[in-house]
Amino acid sequence: MHEMSLMESVIDIVCETARKNGATRVKAVRLDVGVLSHVDPDALLFCYEAVRHGTMADGAPLEINRVAGEGWCLDCGKTVALEQRFGACPHCGQHRVQMTAGDELKIRDMEVV
Repeated sequence: MHEMSLMESVIDIVCETARKNGATRVKAVRLDVGVLSHVDPDALLFCYEAVRHGTMADGAPLEINRVAGEGWCLDCGKTVALEQRFGACPHCGQHRVQMTAGDELKIRDMEVV
């Protein structure tokens, strides 16, 4: 399960950033997770519960914002919704769609005290 190592990295980044900014506790963490990122949000939540204990984020809730897939079609020049990686453009049917959103995993923000 790669979600465990992902959440360990998220906790490391969150706690280090909080410390660098003089915080003593993390109150909340919010992530953006793309629907095409091959990351299971339920597994992320499970792993977050396991790795936050004993850290500055102990007790801080995790909110996951799902980011829809989106791309730009190189053939018709339109921005289109993507339901799958390497999917066809719903307007022209071509498969030359460059993904512009939906594969990210990033820390959106966090609340600290």
